[in-house]
Parts: sequence; structure tokens; C-alpha cells
Amino acid sequence: MASNVVSRQAFITSSIEIARRFDFDGMDLDWEFPQNPEEMHNLGELFVEWRRAIDHEAKTTRRAPLLLTAAVYFSVDFFLDETYRKFPVWSINQNLDWINAMCYDYHGSWDTSRTGAHAALYDPNSNISTNYGLRSWIRAGLLKSKLVMGLPLYGKTWVLKDPNSHEIGSAAVAVGPGDNGVLSYAEIEEFNRKNGAKIEHDMDTVSTYSYAGSVWIGYDDVISTTLKIGFAQGLGIRGYFFWALGSDTSKAWVIED
Repeated sequence: MASNVVSRQAFITSSIEIARRFDFDGMDLDWEFPQNPEEMHNLGELFVEWRRAIDHEAKTTRRAPLLLTAAVYFSVDFFLDETYRKFPVWSINQNLDWINAMCYDYHGSWDTSRTGAHAALYDPNSNISTNYGLRSWIRAGLLKSKLVMGLPLYGKTWVLKDPNSHEIGSAAVAVGPGDNGVLSYAEIEEFNRKNGAKIEHDMDTVSTYSYAGSVWIGYDDVISTTLKIGFAQGLGIRGYFFWALGSDTSKAWVIED
């Protein structure tokens, strides 16, 4: 769709039409992910043309312009992949209202050999962390007012090799309960309660994990989430979002601003 001006225009026109038909506030693009520098360039061009069309539509209809946002990788560049590429920060600054950085899924079912904090704020052993990712966007020139931090309302599960070794990074042999080793926050609370799980807060990564028998779950709870929000406030970025609200418990969270 993004590879040429004709298909981009068809997509843009239909997206604006649908957003107005259903009285949406705007549109959020979730492209996971552009695979090479050419696709990153096409993404930048898409944003330019999309913003131009949004502004034109707002002017001709005398309505407030639709919002335009995008879900993006936790880091500005794909430093872990064989094909290096970087998001078009210049186009994002000029054309998007903000980006939603997906600061989660750092670890999961693709590596069953050890447990991991899948949304670690810090990682003492690598750059796979929210701290590194958000700061990489800022170093690349993204305006802080355009940057929003993602928070997960789900956890990743593993089966421990040795139930007596249950820290972050402990040896594992398989994914644990849930759909491909994923449990919603509500399901994690239920598991912890029914199994008398031990809950730990790891300050090195600013994350939470629980374990019962050989099952290990890495996630965020009210404590680690509150600390992450404080980090975002200190960094001076626009805000934070949760993925996804349907995974939350019915019990209300209270988070101090």
C-alpha cells in the first residue's frame, strides 16, 4: 500500500472517509514493521500525504482536523535485526500528532531457554529496555511532545527448569500457561490467587514477576506501572498508553499522578 502514490492515496482517502463516517477522533497506523530502508522512506511519504489530505479535508468541511498517530517499535531503529533501518523522524515530527512506542514484548515464546522481563524499564545486560528505546527516539530528534510510552496489561509465562531458581533470567524449558505463553493481567491475578504464587518486584528492571511451582510469570502490576509512569513524567514525554484495556482486572487501579 505504501509503495506508490496511487495506492497511498486510495488508502488515505478511504481512511478519512471511514473516520468521519463513524465520528472518530482520528486514525492510528499500526505497521509492524517496515522491513527495510525503502519501506521506512515510503512510511515517511505516507505520513506527508496523509497529513496534507487531513488538513485539506478539515479546511473544506470546516471541521477540526482528524488526529493522526502511529504505533511504532520501542526503539527508533532496528539495531537487533540483520536489516538495519530507522524510522523517519523528520516526517513524524512534521505530520503526526504523536507516536505510540510499543515498550513491551522484549522477551517471550520465541526464547524458551530463560525467563525475561518482557517490558523491562532497564536491562543491566543489554539495550532491550524501555529506557533505551525512549531515549533513542529523543536522541534521534523526535520532539518529546510526540512520544507516548506503551505499558502492557498482560504478562509472559515460562516453565522453570528448576523451581528453586526463579529469578529474571533463570533457566526455562518451555512456555507456560496462556495463549502461546501470554496471560492477561486479570488472568495473572487469578493465577496468583488460586496458586498462592510468590510475587516479587525487581528494581533492577522495574518489573514484577510471580512464580508457583514451575510456572513463572513476568508482568507489570500497580507498583511497577506507577514507577514507569514516574519515569515518563521525569523524561518529559507526552504520556503513556495501555495495551490493552480489555486485559485489565475489574478491580480499579489507583495511580497517583
